[in-house]
Amino acid sequence: MRSAKDILQQKGAQFNSIKFDKTVLEAIGIMKTENISYLIVQDNNDKYMGVFSERDYAHKVILEGKQSTTTRVSEIMTTNLANASPDDSTSKLMLLINNSKARYIPVFDGNSFTGMITIHDLMREAMADYEKGKQDLDAHELEFLKAHND
Repeated sequence: MRSAKDILQQKGAQFNSIKFDKTVLEAIGIMKTENISYLIVQDNNDKYMGVFSERDYAHKVILEGKQSTTTRVSEIMTTNLANASPDDSTSKLMLLINNSKARYIPVFDGNSFTGMITIHDLMREAMADYEKGKQDLDAHELEFLKAHND
């Protein structure tokens, strides 16, 4: 079973970030341009602070009648996400996502932020596991049939 580290290595470096003091309008603009659903929020020293997502925008700006042009990302970002370590298995990551009702899990190696695992990353992992299992089962079935039909 693959780990958070494996998934992050496959994804490559993540550059979808924004500084905490930028406006929501700036964040939404970046997300639209890059066709992504979240941004990693960083302080002035590029340290992880939280995540800003489409859901944050919908729930904490639109539904609360705030202005995208004056509201700062830091005012509405999500900061209390469950987090993972690089060695956590995909099974553990799936449990974390499911139990926390989140769509994102930050990964930390000690105190150092190493990347973000999304619900979509885990869906791809589950599909890959399913396909691999199906291929293995099909191969075993062929072996069985050959062994018993001769």
